[in-house]
Amino acid sequence: MSNLARLFPLLDDVQLPDALPYAQMSEWELQFLYLLGRHHLTGADALVELGSGGGGSTYALALGLRENPRFDEGTGRLHAYDFFRVGKGTFASEKFFTSGAAPEDGNSFLDDFQTRLEPFLPFLEIHAGDIWRTSDPDDRTPIEFLHIDIAKTARVFRCVAERFLPRLRPGAVVLHQDFASPRLPWLHHSTGALLPYIEIAGPPIRSTLAFEVTRPLPEDVLRRIAEDAYTVDEKLELISAVQERVDRDHTGKVPFRPVLELAKAYVAHYDGQSERAWKIAEPLTTDAYLAETRADHFAQLRKAYEADRPAPSPAAPESRLRRLVRRAVRR
Repeated sequence: MSNLARLFPLLDDVQLPDALPYAQMSEWELQFLYLLGRHHLTGADALVELGSGGGGSTYALALGLRENPRFDEGTGRLHAYDFFRVGKGTFASEKFFTSGAAPEDGNSFLDDFQTRLEPFLPFLEIHAGDIWRTSDPDDRTPIEFLHIDIAKTARVFRCVAERFLPRLRPGAVVLHQDFASPRLPWLHHSTGALLPYIEIAGPPIRSTLAFEVTRPLPEDVLRRIAEDAYTVDEKLELISAVQERVDRDHTGKVPFRPVLELAKAYVAHYDGQSERAWKIAEPLTTDAYLAETRADHFAQLRKAYEADRPAPSPAAPESRLRRLVRRAVRR
């Protein structure tokens, strides 16, 4: 059993505050964050949350840290990264505002976030803005905990891969919060590349995959992940390796093997191979879970496939001789 697996039996006993800030994740995921802070993390190295949103996940983790006798609030630091605003490219919800909607004079919910997290501000460092600007490319401080809920685009994931993954050491904990999203296949094939050096905690907690680094991460592997240097075929093989390790989530409701198969289709789709993408995706349309929850994914892939199909050749004009023959036959 992994060090993290011992937390799973404790999930049902966690009682989080009723007034927990809004979060775009399940109660189980919030409970797991609390348990990590309360029973596993120490704060000896940096604790990093990429994509803090409205503060629900930050609050659950920080509450656990505050109740952890091994965590020193004077020296331990929880780093919260986010745009802290709504708008194009931020993937943020207006529910992150206390009022539930953005005010007419601005689109930043940073003040709301700080108010909600006020009890934990002494050990919380907030990094507001584009992660390429708010993260330090020269920072080599080891990371003990990395919560990735920000890699909604390949551009952002490259920043994560370049500036945060190399700072992981054996014993570090990583959470991929969007692991049930087939449109983010970089999460899946990068995990496949890391499999020899990590231990998956157990079944995903709803959409979140948790793993612990068990061996030093090789520089060449990290470089290939950051530079997206794997071929399409290699990426599909890496995702297949993850499928062998991950089945359903801990509630039994999310079937990760077909979810990851659909992620393979997006690997091909992003590479411009629309026919190959649809060939992978079409058999999955009969999967009950995907048909109910990912209909828009199938529509997107089918549309791309049909748009790229060559148009049928126009019929050649009938020759005068052929018309005469056809008339003669009719007689």
